[in-house]
Amino acid sequence: MVVQIIGVEGLPIINSGDDLASLILDASERQGLSIKDGDILVVSHIIVSRAEDRIIDLKDIKPSKVAENVSQYTGKDPRLVEVVLSDSRAIRRMASGVLITETRQGFVCANAGVDKSNVPGEDVVALLPEDPDFSARRIRDRIKELRGCEVAVIISDTHGRAHRDGEVNVAVGSAGLSVIRDRRGEKDLFGYELKVKRTAIADELASAAELVVGQASEGVPVAIIRGYSYPKSDASSARELVRARELDLFP
Repeated sequence: MVVQIIGVEGLPIINSGDDLASLILDASERQGLSIKDGDILVVSHIIVSRAEDRIIDLKDIKPSKVAENVSQYTGKDPRLVEVVLSDSRAIRRMASGVLITETRQGFVCANAGVDKSNVPGEDVVALLPEDPDFSARRIRDRIKELRGCEVAVIISDTHGRAHRDGEVNVAVGSAGLSVIRDRRGEKDLFGYELKVKRTAIADELASAAELVVGQASEGVPVAIIRGYSYPKSDASSARELVRARELDLFP
């Protein structure tokens, strides 16, 4: 199997209301990369959030008393804390410089995924898309409408990991593929039957795409993954990747 990971370059700065699918198609075709059946598009959440107007200017935010208290404990901007809390179900952990929350979408991550990078303006932040799975489906459906191609779409974000240093991209939204490949019942090289193996392929693909998707000044917010045979699904959701709290040994 030969798998290619290709960055889509030349996308403009994304603004509220932009047709992301159309812009991705145009940019890829200018590179000679016409999108094909079976391709996987990994799209950085930041351009999805900008297209969906999930942008907030902290100058417009008045922190609550709770946000002020959390700000004093963590050392974070109280306006940012207010935005984070407004987009969270619960605070999971706090420390100096650290605020881990459970987002309204169910993900556990730093600052509810609120991002200050790659958005214009010193006091401007981007929230996660309100429904990243829906965002992925919309891009997927629009590509099929415009080009007739059946693709999978992953919306990615950068998360830390328990007990591991550094950050990697993970899937926060998906459409067109099963986010977990269930390997239980398969045999390994020596004939042993796999008992617990379930591979989080959507996270693997999001992380692989990060090799070409820029986190800083590269300006490459989309990658095409080509040649990977994935299990197709119209029902799977990135929320399946979140371990149920009652099964989480590190709550």
